[in-house]
Amino acid sequence: MDAFDIQYFQRTKANDPAEAVPGFEFLESCPTAIRAKFQVRLIAVAEAPPHRFAGGGYWEAMHGNMAGIYELRVDGPPSRTHYRLFCVLDRENVGQPQPVLAILTGMSKPFRTEFSDRQYAKVRALRDEYFADNPRSFC
Repeated sequence: MDAFDIQYFQRTKANDPAEAVPGFEFLESCPTAIRAKFQVRLIAVAEAPPHRFAGGGYWEAMHGNMAGIYELRVDGPPSRTHYRLFCVLDRENVGQPQPVLAILTGMSKPFRTEFSDRQYAKVRALRDEYFADNPRSFC
């Protein structure tokens, strides 16, 4: 089966006593219409599967020091805000019957702006934390 299972990465107690779920928390903070678009797009990408998904310009592999991370894009109010989910693909998760599209975190930014190196570093740190344990930690 080529489809991926969508999971939300949950930080472990060793790394975060609150055991936060950054991707889910970000989605909950988004406007309802943005959350709905993310859900529809996540399902489409996961079923494609992700490495074969083409179209829309809203699922992009990142490059450089962000290699291995994918960005799912939705734009919307207010003022054409850019909303982004940062995900990884995982085929080596112990105990999972199918590969996982893991949602690490999300961020938003004003129209036509860029995230800072510091913001991207936080995403990379979550990626590294995610892959440090196997089986992985999901909510």
